[in-house]
Amino acid sequence: MPGNKFIQLFKHPVKSRMFLFSKLPSAYFAGVRVKHLDEQKCETTVPYKWFSQNPFRSTYFACLSMAAEMSTGALAMIHLADKPPVSMLVLKVNGDYQKKAVGITTFTCDQGDVIKNAIDETIGTGEPRIVNLRSTGRNDKGETIAEFEISWSFKRRSSAPGV
Repeated sequence: MPGNKFIQLFKHPVKSRMFLFSKLPSAYFAGVRVKHLDEQKCETTVPYKWFSQNPFRSTYFACLSMAAEMSTGALAMIHLADKPPVSMLVLKVNGDYQKKAVGITTFTCDQGDVIKNAIDETIGTGEPRIVNLRSTGRNDKGETIAEFEISWSFKRRSSAPGV
């Protein structure tokens, strides 16, 4: 199953933290964690704590944005596993904040099929694809804290040596 090694990485409590610490240290220190990950859906969490706080006694917007972006990016990385080289890049982030984040906020992106189709198309045609993915953050009561739309570009890398 494509992406299975990546999914297993995030299911392992030590390996997932080591990955975050080495590749995304800001997210690691802010407490962003992957709660659930499969080919269709990713859930990430970010707590309200000293490192992620703002002066208004809530989670800093940048930490909320990191968790939202990670819910889309981790999902994309699953679909890039065992495929020809494809680069991925965030082009745009739009956030809509609706409520103060004063506890754990869980972000969910359930658009794995959209990501898979875009990656398959860029591999098949060689043309870049842009997808707009939605990640919704909710508190423990299920109330919406924030909604993000993150635009990702997927582009097949050249197979020429040295490029």
